[in-house]
Amino acid sequence: MEEIRKYQYWLRCIQGVGNKKLKNLVEYCGSAKEVYGLTKSQLLQVQGIREIDADAILESKKQWHLEQEAEILEKTGISMITIEEEQFPVRLRYISDCPYALFYKGTLPKEEKTAAIVGARMCSSYGRAVALELGKKLAARGIGIISGMAAGIDSFGHWGAFAGGGRTYAVLGCGADICYPRGGRELYGRIEDCGGILSEYIPGTTPEPGRFPARNRLISALSDVVIIVEAKKRSGSLITADFALDQGKEIYAVPGRLDDALSGGCNELIRQGAGMITSAEQLLEELGFLAEADGPKEERQIKNIKNSLEKAELLVYSCFGLHARNMEELVKMTKIPASGLADVLVRLQNKGLIEEYYKNHYRRK
Repeated sequence: MEEIRKYQYWLRCIQGVGNKKLKNLVEYCGSAKEVYGLTKSQLLQVQGIREIDADAILESKKQWHLEQEAEILEKTGISMITIEEEQFPVRLRYISDCPYALFYKGTLPKEEKTAAIVGARMCSSYGRAVALELGKKLAARGIGIISGMAAGIDSFGHWGAFAGGGRTYAVLGCGADICYPRGGRELYGRIEDCGGILSEYIPGTTPEPGRFPARNRLISALSDVVIIVEAKKRSGSLITADFALDQGKEIYAVPGRLDDALSGGCNELIRQGAGMITSAEQLLEELGFLAEADGPKEERQIKNIKNSLEKAELLVYSCFGLHARNMEELVKMTKIPASGLADVLVRLQNKGLIEEYYKNHYRRK
């Protein structure tokens, strides 16, 4: 490990000294290594540093073994970058509580356009479909997808990015070496390969409830636009939206039914002035990213599918978009009797175009 890294890791691991004070120390001295050499009287000259902070810094020097701790960090396979370096993400530098250091696996977001896709953990099938579709369409245009790898909307936003052949980044509320939720091991590995796993917390930090609201400010800060797919009126996703508002980011929300609790937060955001998403294409158009990269190819694929279908099959297939449909809805939309409709649905399933994901409920595959 580089010599300077050992001092940077020491500085980041001092207990009780927050990001703003660490930033003040580095600005005053020029580097973590210079901070290490300060006396108590010199420390007290730094803006914001009180006696309790100076004592904590001096005590940490006694307890900390630079070489040993550096070796432990290196063995985790986790990379570290600090505000002392030019490569530190520009989007984070100017937020009010910029982390002194980031720990990551994979890569950091580059100067690419980025969008956060966040929402409810206990989401609906509609919400999952929307998150997948948005993640896919945006990633296909070269937009990096940022989220928190939580179950539900966050995870499906990441999976959508894979489907679009793009890059995606997860900001965790625990150490970057810890897969959370535990059931997301496959997703964790894929994100590391197709983007990066990021955290402001030192490796080994456990996922505690109080850490997740704080990480949301990083999700919004790393994104050019924040998209809320499903959220209750009291939701962690709305915390992300609040941070985005403070940071001057654009906020979009997916509208939902008036009586749907999962749409309460989104509908309220729209009432307050957030952009309303009616389709991935509409969002891309408003963001200035409509149409070139995969548009013609996708249009050819859709045309080939439609040309291969019989009239009744095309009529039924055209009823499927982001929404799943049940038999009753399809009968009303197509005017095809239930017996005939069942036969058409079987043919569409055999062609791999739709699937029955529970009894008499179908969705595009």
